[in-house]
Amino acid sequence: MSGGLPVAGVAAVRGAAVRDLRADRGAVVGLVLVSGLASVAGLLGPWLLGGIIDTIQAGSGPGSGGVVGVVDRLALGVVLCTVAQVVLRWWALKIGYRFGERTAARVRERFLTRALALPPRAADQLPLGDLIARGSTDASLVAAVLRSAVPEVLVAVVHAVLLIVAVLVLDPLLGLCGLGCLLGVGAAVRWYLRRARPAYLAVADTGAELAEVITSTARGARTVDLLGLRHRRTQVTEAALAQARSARLGALWLRTVLFPWADVSLVVPVAGVLLAGGALYSGGVVSLGAVVTATVYLRQLSGPLDTLMLWIEQLQGAGASYARVEGLAALPGEEPPVPPREPEGGDRIQVANAHYSYTGRRDVLRGIDLVVRPGERLAVVGTSGAGKTTLARLLAGLDRPHTGSVTIGGTAVADLPPERLREHVVLITQDHHVFHDTVRDNLRLARPEATDEELRAALEAVGATWPAGLPYGLDTELGRDLHLDAAGAQHLSLARVVLADPHTVILDEATAQLDPRTARRTERSLAAVLRGRTVIAIAHRLQTAHDADRIAVMEAGRLVELGTHDELVSARGVYGKLWRTWQSASPDGL
Repeated sequence: MSGGLPVAGVAAVRGAAVRDLRADRGAVVGLVLVSGLASVAGLLGPWLLGGIIDTIQAGSGPGSGGVVGVVDRLALGVVLCTVAQVVLRWWALKIGYRFGERTAARVRERFLTRALALPPRAADQLPLGDLIARGSTDASLVAAVLRSAVPEVLVAVVHAVLLIVAVLVLDPLLGLCGLGCLLGVGAAVRWYLRRARPAYLAVADTGAELAEVITSTARGARTVDLLGLRHRRTQVTEAALAQARSARLGALWLRTVLFPWADVSLVVPVAGVLLAGGALYSGGVVSLGAVVTATVYLRQLSGPLDTLMLWIEQLQGAGASYARVEGLAALPGEEPPVPPREPEGGDRIQVANAHYSYTGRRDVLRGIDLVVRPGERLAVVGTSGAGKTTLARLLAGLDRPHTGSVTIGGTAVADLPPERLREHVVLITQDHHVFHDTVRDNLRLARPEATDEELRAALEAVGATWPAGLPYGLDTELGRDLHLDAAGAQHLSLARVVLADPHTVILDEATAQLDPRTARRTERSLAAVLRGRTVIAIAHRLQTAHDADRIAVMEAGRLVELGTHDELVSARGVYGKLWRTWQSASPDGL
């Protein structure tokens, strides 16, 4: 588990990579074949060069006039092979880049599909910063490597393998000598790979943690400012930055060891073959052309091996990012569909002996029994942490009680399909979701078949005046043509409620982030939306409770009092104490 989200294991990442390769097997096969042909063309050049040397050596002296013609033909062959190698490598890279783009698109689409398939109750509890980092930074790194590294690495691997085979075929003694000198490269890579995965996972994890800190600070900027928490949040941010920097430096240190070691190791095979080849040539075991050809092959081998060394760092970083992107598959997906059911017992909401826990260890709601009558205005009050918001989530169908039930007309709220649930219950919170799309499509999230006249009527019903100034009417794109302020975003949310037309609306701090003047205007808009509906208000201001038909008082996850305002004040219990404390602190006495 990384940053609260799972990370795919090596086997899972390998399986995902194999599936991605199979999905575009034609391009992979074409890439390998064309790369192989390019490598063969590259092998022929040194072989012909060795032939030139042996021809000149054998034909030197009197009567060597025919040698020139042979050498010219062999030289022409070298030129043609070089041109063919360049063209084939270009073709191979073209195939590889297109394969990379298609595969990168599949990776991104797979991540988005998995994220959208998460049940709301699971998605709501994910660490936002980590999820954003995986969908942006990690997915971009994987896409970049698939786009560039995969074709170049595949071409380099094919070329390296054929070069090694060619040296061994040319002369086994020279080939074994060269391969023996490559052991240093293998040792360097082995040392690096044993340490790279945890190092790059740490880089990704600390980066995600930094994103989480920045995101949470930005979202709670007003709270941070009001409570004077700037210094504390600065310290938290600096600590996250220090961890991210330390992890990044740890990964960079691995490179400072790998690359110098590999650079030295790549020179050793050429020097080794020249020394061994010289001794073998002096003993008449190999020809001078064979020594030169083997030397050129091993010198060429440094090219693909150098490419692999240059990419190995990004491949490890991309492998860690791939593991994080694929880790989303371990989260629970869409719940098994249940047969569509409609409430048969009217619009009455009933909570019966409901228990709920976020972690499975401690219940945050315990034994809640509550009946909400149709058309009633119910206020839920209690101190911070009493379980008010959790109860709202159960009533809205976002969570399901572990024991007990929450029903509408006898049907479990959480069993209603999303499109049917919106027709019965809507939860309005302080978070207003505005998507970078047209005003029309933002509103039609609530009712896709709504006409333009109905969309305008919904905005008018909540008191929104800004639609009159839209440059392109309902086709105005939010986030580009128009940036809504907090009040405009709230109007958009309330208009969706009007379009969904639920019989029950749950309010949880719906105007908490608005300034007082905007909050008053929004509350007037709310009154128009809520007229004739069942309203369940999570009341953080007791004036809201005072105006309700009934008040449910929660304490430590239990429903401890239920009644009207006057009844509960007279009882002098938990609510009575809250009311007296709030009344004495309120400047207007209410």
